[in-house]
Amino acid sequence: MTLRRRFLGDGMQASRSVVWTIGFFAFLNVYSIQAVLPMVMADFHASPLQAGLAVGATVLGISIVSPFMGMLSDAAGRKNVLCTCLFAMTLPTALIPFSQSLGTLLALRFLQGLAVPGIVVVLIAYLSEEFRGAGLARMTATYVGGTVMGGFSGRFITGHVGELWGWRTAFVVLALLNLAGAVLVWRALPASRQFVASHNFRGSLQTLWQHLHHQRLMAACAVGFCVLFSLTGAFTYVNLHLAAPPFGLGSAGLANVFAVYLVGVLVTPLAGRSIERLGFLRALLWALALSATGLLLTLLPSLPLVVAGLAVCSTGVFLCQSATIGSIAGSITEGRSLATGLYYMSYYAGGAAGTGIAGWAFEGWGWGGAVLTIVLAQALAAAIAAQVWRPAPAAA
Repeated sequence: MTLRRRFLGDGMQASRSVVWTIGFFAFLNVYSIQAVLPMVMADFHASPLQAGLAVGATVLGISIVSPFMGMLSDAAGRKNVLCTCLFAMTLPTALIPFSQSLGTLLALRFLQGLAVPGIVVVLIAYLSEEFRGAGLARMTATYVGGTVMGGFSGRFITGHVGELWGWRTAFVVLALLNLAGAVLVWRALPASRQFVASHNFRGSLQTLWQHLHHQRLMAACAVGFCVLFSLTGAFTYVNLHLAAPPFGLGSAGLANVFAVYLVGVLVTPLAGRSIERLGFLRALLWALALSATGLLLTLLPSLPLVVAGLAVCSTGVFLCQSATIGSIAGSITEGRSLATGLYYMSYYAGGAAGTGIAGWAFEGWGWGGAVLTIVLAQALAAAIAAQVWRPAPAAA
C-alpha cells in the first residue's frame, strides 16, 4: 500500500493521519533543547536565563516570520510552502551539533524557528479551506494532538540520547528524523482542492488592516500570547528546578517528566466535541483555570505532585490552544492564512517573552517567582477573552 493511499481520506481531502503527522514534525524541534538545558549550561558556562534563550530564540524566529508565510502561501500554494519548510528545517538542525559557542547555538535555533511558520500557519489555512463545520474543529484538535506528541518526542529523544551520548548527538538524530518526515509529508499530503492563488499584495495589506481592527481576532492573538508564555515559561525553567536539589534529575529523568505531554495527546482529540458543547469562551476559561491549578501544584516539594501538576497544566494549555485556533477559524472568512499568521506571531512572541520574563523571575526568586509570572499571564488571558469574546459564539 502506497503512502498516499495510507494517508488520504475521502477524495482530495487530507486525512487525520497526515494532519497529525505534520503537527508532529512541526514541533519535534521547537522545544527539544529543554530536556538538555542543564547540559548546555555546563557546556557553555551559561546562566539559567542565557540557557533559556536557546528556547526563546526558536520561538522568536517563529513569531517574526509567521505573518509573511501566510502571504507567501496565498501566492505560492499551501503544499509547496509547507513541504519546502519541512525540508528547510533539516539544515540548521544538522548544524547544531557543531556549535562552538552559545551564540552560534542561538543563531541556529533561531533559523529552526524561521522554518516552522511555513508549516503551522499554512496548515491551519489549509484546514480552514478544506473542512467546514464540526469537521474543522475535529481536524484542528487532531493537528494540536500531533503537535503535542511532537513536542513530547523532541524532548524525550534529546533527553535520553543526550544522557547516553551527549546533547550534540541528540540533534543528529533529530536531523535524520526531520528529513524522513519531510519526505513522508511531501509524498502523502494531497494538493489543495479549495485553494485559490492570490498575487494581490495591495489586497493583502488591506486584509491586514481589516484583521488589525477585528476585535475577536486581536483578542485571540492576545490570548495566544499569554498561552505560550505559560507553556514555555513553565517547561523551560521547571527543568532547572527539577535538576537542582531536592530532586536532582538528570537529562533522562527530565525527558521522562515530559511524558506528561502524553496526557495532552489523549485529551486533545476529544477537545473538538467539548468546544462544540461549551463554546469557545467557556472552554477557554475552564482550560485556563485547569492549567493554573496544575501549575500551583508544582510548588509542592514532591516529585509525583510536581509531575501531576505539569500534566494538568499542559493539558489545560493544549485545550486553550484548540479553543483559540477554533475561534479564529470559525470567525475569519477572508485572509485566513494572514489571520493565522498574525495569531502565531503573537503566540510565539508570548513564548519568547515567557523564556525571558519567567527566566528573570526564576533567577531572582526561584521556581515560585516563575510560577507567579505565569499565573498572572493566564489571568490576563482570561480577562481579555471574557471581555471581548462575550457572548460565546456558536461552535464552528
